[in-house]
Amino acid sequence: MQTKLSNTLLKTSAGQEAERILRSCVHCGFCTATCPTYQLLGDERDGPRGRIYLLKQVFEGKAVTRLTQLHLDRCLTCRACETTCPSGVEYGKLLQTGRNMVEQQVSRSLLQKIMRWGFIRFLPYPQRILPFIKFAMLFKVILPESLTASLPDKADNLKWPEHSHARKVILPGGCMQSVLSPEIDNSTAYVLDQLGISVIRSGGCCGAIQHHLSAEEKARAQAKANIDTWWPMINTGAEAILSTASGCGVMLKEYEHLLKDDPLYRKKAKQVSLLTKDLIELLCDEDASKLQTLAKRHSGQTISFHSPCTLQHGQQLNGHVEKLLHKMNIHTNTINDSHLCCGSAGTYSLTQPVLSRKLRDNKIENLMAAQPRMITTANIGCLLHLTKTSPVPVMHWIQLLDNRIS
Repeated sequence: MQTKLSNTLLKTSAGQEAERILRSCVHCGFCTATCPTYQLLGDERDGPRGRIYLLKQVFEGKAVTRLTQLHLDRCLTCRACETTCPSGVEYGKLLQTGRNMVEQQVSRSLLQKIMRWGFIRFLPYPQRILPFIKFAMLFKVILPESLTASLPDKADNLKWPEHSHARKVILPGGCMQSVLSPEIDNSTAYVLDQLGISVIRSGGCCGAIQHHLSAEEKARAQAKANIDTWWPMINTGAEAILSTASGCGVMLKEYEHLLKDDPLYRKKAKQVSLLTKDLIELLCDEDASKLQTLAKRHSGQTISFHSPCTLQHGQQLNGHVEKLLHKMNIHTNTINDSHLCCGSAGTYSLTQPVLSRKLRDNKIENLMAAQPRMITTANIGCLLHLTKTSPVPVMHWIQLLDNRIS
């Protein structure tokens, strides 16, 4: 794609990257076939190719309007287009740079400003979210199901392992998962303990919420705080920074890119990105016979697995969970349109509720086609989103390997 970016922009690393990515696009349109919003809306501007043209105009200094902002907001950042693209266009990076520029040029409505302020101010911080959850739990009986479906049914009463092993991994403290589904990390710690690996829970939110809402400085600050917390443990032999939420895994693996221009943190950020592993990456290298013992309760069962966009497109780990479960004699159904997003996408379900619901309805229909007894996934956002309308239980796949759960 021919570009005419301003000299001012080209002097920045973001501008140079944008030009490189734009020039790699050959307008083929293969991406539109796998774009969830294009399939729903049929508007070229709501597909990757059309959005790339809009972004090109932004980078070239053309007038930016709320309509431009709307089409960019509607993107789920699922990155299915990246998986499909034969030219290797790094659409996600291009979109993030463009969104940041548009955010500085186009004013939002008062409601949008309040929502985004609230998301940035509260969602990444468990201690700030917890009072609202406790309040909602107290009045769960009278609140609408749309507000209470994602609330925890009961407290996580399972005991966190106390053994200390030579092998250690760092598990980020996280944000929403730690208060809405703490049992996921508990099950992870238990399974790894059985394999002789200690889990050290440390650090906070990965920064993805701030990053995707164009609060870049807050995202960088969060990344630096995590790096500072983890660095002593990395220096004393922690073998991995483990992600039990695939959305967080993508963000952690992109710390290197997020802090590439920071002379004090870029080397450390690169090391953190290299050390980050999704849970499935770690377990694929472990003793399968021990895992089979842990998963014996579900042996012979057939389930539906929803592969989050952040797992299959963001981290390119599609099929890995299914292969591991098959080794455990847990069978997974073939899912139609498994490459399409469920509509969760971080805060997307809150900022674009109509599109999000349509995508969720389609996903639930495909997941339930074979009438599974349960649905599993690998990302807390997808889990909470699907739970709202799923007729069967939805859980993280690691819980299938926790033989303490009845």
